[in-house]
Amino acid sequence: MTETEMTADERGESADFGRGLAYLKSQLKTLPSKAGVYRMLDAHGEALYVGKARDLSKRVPSYTRPTNLNGRLMRMVAETMHLEIIVTSTEVEALLLESNLIKQLRPRYNILLRDDKSFAHILLTGDHEFGRLVKHRGPQSKKGDYFGPFASAGAVNRTITSMTRAFMLRTCSDNDFATRSRPCLQYQIKRCTGPCAGLVSPSDYEDQLKAARRFLSGKSDEVQKNYAAQMAEASDALEFETAALWRNRIRALTAIQATQDIHIDGIKDADVIAIAKEGGQVCIQVFFIRNATNYGNKAYFPAHVNETSKEATLAAFIGQFYDDKVPAPFVLVSDLPEGSGLLTEALSSQAGRSITLSRPSRGGRRKMMDMAVRNADEALARKLSEKASQHRLLDAIGEEFDMDEAPRRVEIYDNSHIQGTNAVGAMVCAGPDGFIKSAYRKFNMRDTGKYAVTDGDDFGMMRQMIFRRFERALREDPERTTENWPDLLLIDGGRGQLNAVKDVLRELALDDIMTVGVSKGPDRNAGREQFHIDGKDPFTLPPDSPAMHFLQRLRDESHRFAIGAHRTRRTKASLKSPLDEVEGIGPKRKKALLAHFGSARSVSRAAIADLMVVDGISEATASDIYHHFHSNGTKS
Repeated sequence: MTETEMTADERGESADFGRGLAYLKSQLKTLPSKAGVYRMLDAHGEALYVGKARDLSKRVPSYTRPTNLNGRLMRMVAETMHLEIIVTSTEVEALLLESNLIKQLRPRYNILLRDDKSFAHILLTGDHEFGRLVKHRGPQSKKGDYFGPFASAGAVNRTITSMTRAFMLRTCSDNDFATRSRPCLQYQIKRCTGPCAGLVSPSDYEDQLKAARRFLSGKSDEVQKNYAAQMAEASDALEFETAALWRNRIRALTAIQATQDIHIDGIKDADVIAIAKEGGQVCIQVFFIRNATNYGNKAYFPAHVNETSKEATLAAFIGQFYDDKVPAPFVLVSDLPEGSGLLTEALSSQAGRSITLSRPSRGGRRKMMDMAVRNADEALARKLSEKASQHRLLDAIGEEFDMDEAPRRVEIYDNSHIQGTNAVGAMVCAGPDGFIKSAYRKFNMRDTGKYAVTDGDDFGMMRQMIFRRFERALREDPERTTENWPDLLLIDGGRGQLNAVKDVLRELALDDIMTVGVSKGPDRNAGREQFHIDGKDPFTLPPDSPAMHFLQRLRDESHRFAIGAHRTRRTKASLKSPLDEVEGIGPKRKKALLAHFGSARSVSRAAIADLMVVDGISEATASDIYHHFHSNGTKS
């Protein structure tokens, strides 16, 4: 059957699809025969799709042949209003740029890697005579030795705790080290040798650093044998307290090695990536093997994968995952991704060394992969079970609130303050996949502008929060075409808070959004919450109903987030110094002033001549400081 013989429905052609198709066809003549990246944009200039091509003039035309497009790409073509291209020197450059743009723009129709945080490393600092052991995230720009990545921050913290027992290295900041004259508690409990107080020589401390470096480099057996010899020597000399110390250090090393060592056919460093797919959902498990040791694993659930093969999903995942990470020399995969040769070349180019991307078929590598696949299967099964449960709960609250259909996005609003101070509003969000933490928002209450709040008025805070949330949403998406619009608002509070929110929504012409107030029940007992809906009497739900438990979970999460945001703001306010308000006083001068005078109060009382004694404080600066505190008669 030819394209002209197909019906419009069979081709999936709507009026919008026809327009998008015609637009793309009109752009084909101007496409260069070069490698590059193309972007499909909607009417608002938002990225719909980002792709790469060896030859743009041959790749983009594939979107103008409806018989080759699945439903997802047809919808993308229907929304396309603009096409932008970036020409690159090579296809490898195009692949690297594509991955970077997808992570930046998060296009609606690309496979997206969610929860892509940087991984923690252990850093043995090299910029100080007495190096320290710290957890590190982000660019590896500090001088020292990095070990990792670790799949979780908890694993890093546990390892550092055990290593302080085993190697007795300092963990204090350089500032604390410089200002301390006698050892801290870490020395007293035998977790540090006290270099801050001169209780260990630089050469002996360097031996401690070398032992830690050898251990983290995979030479744990060598370190443990040396410790065992030291323990035996102390025991033979009847120095039982010293022998006990070496015994405790050996136990600490054993605790670190509690995770089974990994042996993969002579490979010390590898990333093991396994994929599982079922019910339109995908799980990708990544195991980090460093120095023949399992540094942990993490599960990922990419978005927009329903109509995509495992091979295409893995290709997209690997490109985005390694956009800001250095891969291990060996990357083992359960399924060979699309364009594996190009991916290998791109990874090698980015890492600055040779990277091997392969699908193991036998031996230790295959056993490791089988374990990774089992973990992916189990994680996916749990995710699907949770998702099914979440769907049922959303259906339940849709029925309880007489909604036309189950909500897909629920936003819950709460606020927190102490007698009106450091007031913070908070929004948490939930959907079919659970809490959407990337959508959480906090609102520091403003005392100026529309709906200004000055006295901690709960109604006023709710008005300001809702106005700021939806006034911005209307500016960014006036047609309400994105998925960032809620189907249900849950407001922490009773009829008063509900009315305040409804007034703002009516002002913004958004009163079609279902809004429910949730207030404490009699005696403020959990399980007896009352629900307030415009035009209805307050009601409650059976305490043992799944819908009630789900709504309590949503409300508790909003409380947790609001209180955490308030505490953070309160802590920052308590740490603020009067010197921060003095123009021309930066961190260095502030530190010098506090070191010289001891407190901001003493600085505020100092004469100009006294201020000039401090390094970095000129006569003009001293005059500015003096007049800041004395010109209006105020003192700190």
